[in-house]
Amino acid sequence: MTDTTANTPNDPAGPWAIPVRRPLPGDDKPKSTTSFPRKVWKLLVAIKDALALIFLLLFFVVLFGLLAGRPNAGLPVSEGALLIELDGVVSEQPAEVDTFTALSGGNQLREIRVRDIVHALESAADDKRVTSVVLDLDRFLGGGQVSLAEIGAAVDKVRAKKKPVLAFATAYTTDSYQIASHASEIWADSIGGVAIAGPGGSRLYYKGLMDRLGITANIYRVGTFKSAVEPFLRGDQSPEAKEANLAYASVLWDNWLTDVKKARPAAKIDAYIADTAGAVRAAGNDLSKASFDAGLIDKLGSRMAFNTRVAEISGAYDDSKPWEYNAIPLENWVAANPPELKGSAIAVVPVVGEIVDGEAPTGTAGGTTVAQHILDAASDSSTKAIVLRVDSPGGSVLASEEIRQALLAAKAKKLPIVVSMANVAASGGYWVATPADRIFAEPETITGSIGVFGILPSFDQALAKIGVTADGIATTPLSGQPDVFGGVNDEFNALAQASVEDIYARFTGLVAKSRKQPLEKVRAIAEGRVWAGGTARQLGLIDQFGGLPDALAAAAKLAKVDGDFHAKYYEDEPSEFSKMLASWGKSEEEAAAAPRGWFGIAAMNRQLTEQRLMQDMAMLTQSGSVQAACLDCRGYLPAVPRPGAAEAKGFFATVALLLK
Repeated sequence: MTDTTANTPNDPAGPWAIPVRRPLPGDDKPKSTTSFPRKVWKLLVAIKDALALIFLLLFFVVLFGLLAGRPNAGLPVSEGALLIELDGVVSEQPAEVDTFTALSGGNQLREIRVRDIVHALESAADDKRVTSVVLDLDRFLGGGQVSLAEIGAAVDKVRAKKKPVLAFATAYTTDSYQIASHASEIWADSIGGVAIAGPGGSRLYYKGLMDRLGITANIYRVGTFKSAVEPFLRGDQSPEAKEANLAYASVLWDNWLTDVKKARPAAKIDAYIADTAGAVRAAGNDLSKASFDAGLIDKLGSRMAFNTRVAEISGAYDDSKPWEYNAIPLENWVAANPPELKGSAIAVVPVVGEIVDGEAPTGTAGGTTVAQHILDAASDSSTKAIVLRVDSPGGSVLASEEIRQALLAAKAKKLPIVVSMANVAASGGYWVATPADRIFAEPETITGSIGVFGILPSFDQALAKIGVTADGIATTPLSGQPDVFGGVNDEFNALAQASVEDIYARFTGLVAKSRKQPLEKVRAIAEGRVWAGGTARQLGLIDQFGGLPDALAAAAKLAKVDGDFHAKYYEDEPSEFSKMLASWGKSEEEAAAAPRGWFGIAAMNRQLTEQRLMQDMAMLTQSGSVQAACLDCRGYLPAVPRPGAAEAKGFFATVALLLK
């Protein structure tokens, strides 16, 4: 059909000219406006339908994840190798998985619970279904030294039953080698090897930057060795802090050497560590060969060669693929073999991570949360005693006191209280231990740090640099204080310092009373100084060496329990949604591409340094209460970002709220 609006062949513009529409009747009338709201309404309905569909899909995805993400209590094979993949860090209590980080594809370190590893190894030692144990340490990023020693001791129990334990990693670090040294066969990739660094390293100091920016850190502290706030006061480490840190780090290092040498008596560890670079040069710049020559490594080979070796011991899953061995994943084994619950119940309440005000999820010790767990245990008629398992560098004084008061309430009900210190029980972590009838720790435990501090920033000099000043009126010496814009006055400084000194006096008084020592002696070993467990025992800060099983036995004895007993944990388990996110984690392809080897480890350490920077900045700007915290002790705990508290209380909290 011919378009009547098109130019005719006789048109001078030609048959290919652009068609021109001729006016039609009614074109001069105004357009109706009713169509626009109708279109908006249709758009809103479409958005609503789309959102409903998305939420419905998410519901089924979450439901599937909850069902599929749970460890299967059934084992994938009738017998085989117990596979312990330590991809991430080991900790006393894994933190809740951050939803935003997980859903946005961010990187949150995986945490494996120490007691699950130890229980799996101990139960596998006597179980015929486990024919060998595989320690996959290729992506292991460490843990506290006490935790590593506990895992090593559990490996020794497997070997005592004449079962082979094989370890593999591309590159071994100080932490991963401590565990691997207990294996019967240590494998490394030919492009890797062993390089032991030992405890130590640097931290960031911000005084120079703060001076340039004009930011004043108003510090209120008690304790010559309370070095937590030094990064905001100095450009380097004070001689006192260096002395204290070197003292307890040296103890940790000696204990590490003792553990590894006992496990690998034929290895030339001292000579290798003293001159690793020389050993590598002598081996033709081949680190793996140098490690092998020194006896630190038993076999050099690829992961496929390692897997084939395991298959020779525990059988191949598929005969056509001899490098795929019969594997029993740790999660499946733990689900299929829960601990036996014989006899009386001894309550175990973990205090893990930073101690913060209010409630907090797993991995952080919320004062209200932990106190409620203690009260729940005390209210349970089956509870015979309470063991407080502490792995914390401290934190809020008020939260620590809330936990202590709950323990006193349990003692009022004639329940014995025993404290079991893990890797770190310092500052607030020691405050909560003061009601104990008995305190257990390991020689590698970091404890003490009996000192307190408060910190508030002010920005009057920073504002002056850009021409902004502050002025006003005052009806009392404390009107408008602390004035973060105009400067903090002497009256407020005196009040804040008095508050900190009062809390320090309370702290030392609690220690003196609980340890039955003169106050003068406690003050001499306090001052914020950190001690290793061996020294702490000599000073009377702990009663005896021992782990959690020893603390449970002591608690049962104090409670006059006859016969068997078992640990009953009072703690919040990660939510099912958090477990689902953790189980999703990374795909196999992403896991295979995860950092490993020396450069991968260096990259991960850079990320951990960035996390430390963020922690320091948060402490400067967000600290909401007087702190009994040992920030240097954080280096002896898994370097995992932990969620904060829901609330804060007290003098410094009130100040912080006024500044918001």
